Amino acid sequence: MDSNVFKGKWKQMKGEAKKQWGKLTDDDLNVIDGEKDKLVGKLQERYGHTKDAAEREYTDWSARYRD
Repeated sequence: MDSNVFKGKWKQMKGEAKKQWGKLTDDDLNVIDGEKDKLVGKLQERYGHTKDAAEREYTDWSARYRD
C-alpha cells in the first residue's frame, strides 16, 4: 500500500492493527500515526523481528486493505 494511502486510512486501520499485533500499545499506535516505517520499526521492537520479516508482515497485512 502506498504510504500516503496508508497514512490516510490509518484511523480506520488502527483497530485492525491492534487486533493483528496485540503487543502494540495504544501509545505505539499513536506514535506510528500511519507511517509504514514506524510500524515496521515497532514490529521489530515488540516482536523481535528482522526488518525483512517485519516488512513482510506489514505487506501481507496491508494487502487486505487495498481498494
